[in-house]
Amino acid sequence: MREQPSAGPAVTVGIDFGTLSGRAVVVRVADGVQLGEGVHEYRHGVLEDHLPGGAGQALPPDWALQVPQDWRDVLRIAVPQALRAAGVTNRQVIGIATDFTACTVLPSTADGVPLCELPEYAARPHAYPKLWKHHAAQEQADRINALAAERGEPWLARYGGKISSEWEYAKALQLLEEDPDTFRAAARWIEAADWIVWELTGAESRNVCTAGYKGIHQPDLLPGSGRPGAGFLAELHPEFPALTAKLDFPLSPLGGRAGGLGARAAAWTGLAEGTPVAVGNVDAHVTGAAAQALEPGHLLAIMGTSTCHIMNSDRPADVPGMCGVVKDGVVPGLWGYEAGQSGVGDIFAWAVRTALPAAYAAEADERGLTAHQLLTEKAADQPVGGHGLVALDWHSGNRSVLVDHHLSGLLLGLTLDTRPEEIYRALLEATAFGTRTVVEAFERAGVPVIEFTVAGGLLKNAFLLQIYSDVLRRPVNVIGSEQGGALGSAIHAAVAAGAYPDIRAASKAMGRIDRARYLPDPARADTYDLLYAEYRELHDHFGRANGAMHRLRALRNAAAPAGATSTATKESER
Repeated sequence: MREQPSAGPAVTVGIDFGTLSGRAVVVRVADGVQLGEGVHEYRHGVLEDHLPGGAGQALPPDWALQVPQDWRDVLRIAVPQALRAAGVTNRQVIGIATDFTACTVLPSTADGVPLCELPEYAARPHAYPKLWKHHAAQEQADRINALAAERGEPWLARYGGKISSEWEYAKALQLLEEDPDTFRAAARWIEAADWIVWELTGAESRNVCTAGYKGIHQPDLLPGSGRPGAGFLAELHPEFPALTAKLDFPLSPLGGRAGGLGARAAAWTGLAEGTPVAVGNVDAHVTGAAAQALEPGHLLAIMGTSTCHIMNSDRPADVPGMCGVVKDGVVPGLWGYEAGQSGVGDIFAWAVRTALPAAYAAEADERGLTAHQLLTEKAADQPVGGHGLVALDWHSGNRSVLVDHHLSGLLLGLTLDTRPEEIYRALLEATAFGTRTVVEAFERAGVPVIEFTVAGGLLKNAFLLQIYSDVLRRPVNVIGSEQGGALGSAIHAAVAAGAYPDIRAASKAMGRIDRARYLPDPARADTYDLLYAEYRELHDHFGRANGAMHRLRALRNAAAPAGATSTATKESER
């Protein structure tokens, strides 16, 4: 490790851009101890109903957009907060790094200006960043997958046989077909993970993680740019080959130095101009370093609004329904696998919004509990299977292993005696069953899961994590930090600054893990096996054999209010 500056212990700043807020932490380079943090809630949150402003245009179903200024405000507000809380000077900060939700992607000018910030595009929904949970491009994803399968495209198996409507190509094709003028005006189609680094350094860069997992970059399979060829793209739309130029840029390795902090960003953050800035990265992928979960076979589940599953291996394998396997996608030298569940914490929040009687709300308030705490307490009193329910955790569609965001949630076994806490528990269990489905998919494909660790915002619910241990029949480790993404970014910042030779070394020194915090109970696990069998039967019936959920969604979308439809006419219908 390089010599520390005389001003005090060397520190790095890690910034985690989440779905609703951004968080900055100041971390000591020697041992990963967090010294201070700052949080900024996005003023606009997630745009799901209207564009910004009182008279903002209504958005169609399944849309989710964001406002770039909210991200800049994290740099202006959360970073100075964290520095003040830590009591450090900018002389002590040797590096800064960021992580972002993904695929969160936006169209910009050649200079990196988001199109939505140009007056002529401010009223166009497609000019705004599409958040990871924007699921309105499922029809485009279906066509991409069908054509790739028909042509025998070699990259398709690397993505489990299907790419997601959440990824770059599906969202870009939706942009082209529904607002071709905005597509043509976009010089860049760029992940927010890379755009925020552009804002910090003043220079464009692209990272191998988002390019591989979200942008179908597989250089060992695809000649030239490493992306799908012009012939394939032209079959989807004559202008779609233009996307490659909007994406193409030299890729930088994770933990690399993207550049130095620019004057404008230095003024925002209070950091010194020229401070090393790490290459952009994804929130889930940086968390592997924070949790010391980088070795092959160590599966990390980052549990929050959704869950992302990350695991490294020394070889690639075709795992049906995975989000992708990418060389150097998590750490250089290994193949990184990603899978996920589109809704986890979001589903629990839905249950509180829709199934909490007034009497329960009053009890929670009287006892000083949150609704989640009260429902968890009541649910924990019941034996496994005592509610007679089983649910499918598809309220936000299914990311893995079905890769279908037109699927929806299901709750089976309701009676007039069913209580709110029983519904809540069935939903907790359903997300554990979804994770077990992912683990079994890995192992059937010959990619063993040796160790299982959890991170993210749901770690405070010990009952939930015990359910996971029982359902998976394996010990559950817990990350030793409440800010896994931000700590992971701070670790990458230390590597970019030269304090450690690589991500693995930095993770060993700065990461945190509490092994075997939860152990499975054999009796509960036996009963959960029975419930899981019912889950799998419903999973395969509604996810593979029966189109009822698709038909219901089509009816819902057809009945959407007149204002909640895209104002741009599909070019294919002109």
